[in-house]
Amino acid sequence: METRIIEIKSRTNSKIKIGVIPGHFATNHSHVNYYVDMTKIKTHHAIAKETARELAKAYISTLSVDTIICLEGTEIIGAFLARELAKEGHTSINSGKDICVITPETNANNQMIFRDNIQKDIFGKQILLLISSASTGKTINRSVECLQYYNGHLAGISSIFSAIKDYNGIEINSIFSSDDLNSYETMPANHCKLCESGQKVDAIINSFGYSKI
Repeated sequence: METRIIEIKSRTNSKIKIGVIPGHFATNHSHVNYYVDMTKIKTHHAIAKETARELAKAYISTLSVDTIICLEGTEIIGAFLARELAKEGHTSINSGKDICVITPETNANNQMIFRDNIQKDIFGKQILLLISSASTGKTINRSVECLQYYNGHLAGISSIFSAIKDYNGIEINSIFSSDDLNSYETMPANHCKLCESGQKVDAIINSFGYSKI
């Protein structure tokens, strides 16, 4: 499967790259016709830094951020993003701020939770949600439910790749979109046209990567 990988560069920063593999892939809540590989962006500090710099451009002078919640392995990007937003300078609304960067736990019911010692960084705070991929919006919805429980305010959403433009009126700030892929599709698992046509599932995928079948 790896021989089918296609490298795509960001239109705004050629140093930022993802790999995409066409095929038939199953997530925990949908089927998609591309696997988007973000391994280097999430694990290599130089690319993560460039990614954070690009994402920060949308917020420098417009969005106050107290806490960045990192999902799907985006912690390195989140730390660089906090640094970019808090840089000293007259154009940054967060200049000099000590922005918190945290990741939720998941309980036995697959609900996101925060321990008591972390909740102070969410309660009444301006939250920037950072995820690796937004295909259907279900992960965002689950995150918003968590924020509401802990009385955090969702101020913005950033994603490395997003197939959707916004969530409840909040624009999703992304590096790559479905426009960068040729006919990207996400389909319900019980109504997948690839399954219906008899095309075998290539791999099970999640934010950690893929497992061939």
